[in-house]
Amino acid sequence: MPANDKMKATRPSIFVDGTEDSGLAQGLLKMSVQENVQGLYRAELRFGNWGPKGNQIGFLYFDRKKLDFGKALRLQLDSDVLFDGRISAIEAEFGEGASPEIAVLLEDRLQDLRMTRRTRTFNDVSDGDVIKRIASDHGLQPQVDVTGPTHKLLAQVNQSDLAFIRERARAAGAELWLDDRKLYAKPRTARNGTPLKLKYGADLRQFTATADLAHQRTSVTVAGWDVSGKQAIKHKADDAAVRNEAGADDTGAKILGDAFGKREEAVAHTVPLTSDEAKSQAEAWYQAAARRFLVGRGLAQPNAKLRVGTWIELDGLGSLFNGKYYLADVQHSFDGPGGFRSEFTAERPGLGKVQ
Repeated sequence: MPANDKMKATRPSIFVDGTEDSGLAQGLLKMSVQENVQGLYRAELRFGNWGPKGNQIGFLYFDRKKLDFGKALRLQLDSDVLFDGRISAIEAEFGEGASPEIAVLLEDRLQDLRMTRRTRTFNDVSDGDVIKRIASDHGLQPQVDVTGPTHKLLAQVNQSDLAFIRERARAAGAELWLDDRKLYAKPRTARNGTPLKLKYGADLRQFTATADLAHQRTSVTVAGWDVSGKQAIKHKADDAAVRNEAGADDTGAKILGDAFGKREEAVAHTVPLTSDEAKSQAEAWYQAAARRFLVGRGLAQPNAKLRVGTWIELDGLGSLFNGKYYLADVQHSFDGPGGFRSEFTAERPGLGKVQ
């Protein structure tokens, strides 16, 4: 069994409106930074709120000079950025027999899209076109690498801009994220190609892996009707949709077929109008389930390079579970008892070979 070293007791650096504030960093009691593949990263920071201020003892931050709505806060570990966002909520806590505390909740700039709700239509556009249009509406620079069909009509019906572009990205098999003022929409295979290596007993402190066939399918079929061509359209997605990601691993679909036989699914509620739309939707549905066949949850030494969209390569886990995983959820945390740590959920579509 690998040795269980003590948790590293480091602290993040805190920048307010671009200027480092060491006082805030030293007063930090708790921190949680959460990221996932849906985009819109969020953070919560909690500070002690009682102490000397000027010539008096009292509340430290109720003057709203440092901690105020809309203030830009950036968190860094050494030179790597953990989070960059703005304060959207302030919480005060007055515990029995405890010193007052103040917490701030932050979101990244996708908050602008979350808080803008519209009803409108788009004609003769691709999913990439829609994402570019909405990014430009909010003063963001679109960095879009999304392939797919041109849709005759797309409707945004009482949806936020964020919900709508999430929907279009899922339909195209792409993921969204924000870096500074650049809005990215790219397929998983185009994100961060060089994996970050973690070894159990060293940088990787804990890991639990589950290979689950419950939601796997050997194929997914999407069908519709081509109005202009007056003919039925259908596309079946199968193991080939994730074969490049799985490498030499046995995919969940293969293991399912070998163990239980065919398990096929038909998606009935989508309405593709062209064969290209049917193909895009079928592959996106298949990939979403196939990629969750093997899910691992880990605890690592604090590392700002552990970000959603990063590939990690795990070692020391045996032939079935060694290998490349994709980070789908990351939480960086800090508190007194646990120190600074990074937790993550990683996934991959295959299981390693028996040796």
